[in-house]
Amino acid sequence: MPHATSTTTTTDRERILGPGGGERVHAVEYCWLNRIRAVELFAYRLPAKDFHPFGGRVPHARVATVAVEPLGPPEPVGDLLSLYEDAAIQLRVMANLWEFWDGVKSSTLGFSGIRMLNARPR
Repeated sequence: MPHATSTTTTTDRERILGPGGGERVHAVEYCWLNRIRAVELFAYRLPAKDFHPFGGRVPHARVATVAVEPLGPPEPVGDLLSLYEDAAIQLRVMANLWEFWDGVKSSTLGFSGIRMLNARPR
């Protein structure tokens, strides 16, 4: 989803992130909201040294190409909605993501849409 970069225009920042909207927006469809509220998510902490940037000219992930052992047992992440607030990330809930996504892709914002395969059809 969209985030501000050093090349983001003021117009795009205001149009997509909104005034006072912070630096990042995540958007989901209504059908996912209850899942976000109810999920019990756990995080594995992994050693950073084995992970390398992945994703072309502007890497969007870090991957390991060797087996990696967790640094400890999985830890509960907690309430996801509270984590959004703590991280100052807007969470927008909408009926369908495609119109928003089309606007993001044509903007000067940085973005990732790795989960758009889960969106409702256009």
